Amino acid sequence: MFVSAPSTRPLLFIAITGAASTAVQAQTLPPPQNVVSLSSSATVEVMKDVLNVAFSTTREGTDAALVQSQLKAAVDAALAETRKVARNGQIDVHTGNFSLFPRYAPKGGGITGWQGTAELLVDGKDIVGISQLTGRVSTMSIARVAFGLSREAREKVEADVTARAIADFRSKAEFVSRQFGFGGYSIRELNVSSNEGGQHVVPMMRLQAAKVADEALPVEAGKASVSVSVSGSVQMSPK
Repeated sequence: MFVSAPSTRPLLFIAITGAASTAVQAQTLPPPQNVVSLSSSATVEVMKDVLNVAFSTTREGTDAALVQSQLKAAVDAALAETRKVARNGQIDVHTGNFSLFPRYAPKGGGITGWQGTAELLVDGKDIVGISQLTGRVSTMSIARVAFGLSREAREKVEADVTARAIADFRSKAEFVSRQFGFGGYSIRELNVSSNEGGQHVVPMMRLQAAKVADEALPVEAGKASVSVSVSGSVQMSPK
């Protein structure tokens, strides 16, 4: 006995009709009234407490295996020196980029040699210890130096800065509402974001001079700016 399946066309028609009705209602809704957009921010300066130093070395030659071996020897020697003073969170040591690539003759010629680079990264809160360490690494050169703010130092001030920015936003919302003759306000939407500024990079000429003299790296941490911004819109309410 053959039984035909129930038709789904009426259901489909109802669904489409309902969706169309919702779209029409959305188009006919009046725009929100008595809504104002506001923004506020707060900033505090904090002394940077992390020093980041990148050592690098370059080797080249006609034998790829020999170039790679020379790079490895330079990194191993630097690691042996830096590990003597490594302390978790204070002086952390880890390897960085290690690359080896061919050099070609002009006009589509074949491989004429190989060149490779290697990095060793040192960072931590012991700024004095790291700056003294730079003068004892003889197989690699200082490629770059930068100061930063640790997560602990940032979190210590971020809550206070956020509270200031929010208080300023609320004060503005209250002031604007009163000025327009309203009794108060309610928050429609709110966005809170934070950022850190004030990057400090030590000039390379100073780094090279310190390296030649086998002395501690002359550094000055400087300050970082921790900023929090609050933006959004409020619905002003009648008295």
